[in-house]
Amino acid sequence: MGANASNAMLFLVTTLFDLAIWVFLLRIILQAVRADFYNPISQAIWQITRYPTDWLRSVVPNVRNINIAAALVVLLLGMLYVHVVVGMLGFSVGTAPALGYTVLKIAALTINLYTFTIFVQAILSWFGPGVNNPASNILWSVNEPLLRPARRILPPLSGLDLSPLVVILLLQVINRLLPLPGVFR
Repeated sequence: MGANASNAMLFLVTTLFDLAIWVFLLRIILQAVRADFYNPISQAIWQITRYPTDWLRSVVPNVRNINIAAALVVLLLGMLYVHVVVGMLGFSVGTAPALGYTVLKIAALTINLYTFTIFVQAILSWFGPGVNNPASNILWSVNEPLLRPARRILPPLSGLDLSPLVVILLLQVINRLLPLPGVFR
């Protein structure tokens, strides 16, 4: 296989794993922030992640409002991701370093997920401020725990809420500080 085909395959594998981990992270986050369960987006995420999580929930109970079964699935997907990517590059990795890379990758994906959702929420607020739709309701539920402290520090400037910009900048600074190798970014 040529270098371009290998890069394309690595991109495809990384993207598919990232999307799968994002869906399970969303399940954890939506449950943790007590988002509206009957929202169509919540229902879609719940249905997509239902089988692996429900099978594990019979063995691993929730702790408060944190879905430990979904967190375990995220950890297993992350470990599988690290081993697949390292294997595609022709290397091997031990269990302890793979677990470290997995935790860092999950942290980076969580930061990227929040960055994306805050960005989408900000864009939606420009086109339809005050519009009540399923996407904006879910985005508000997910992002408000991060945006609320920023709004306390930085009040609106002439009616313009700059807290999403501040939070996105802070999230990206934290993301850059994570000691994650370039191949896992």
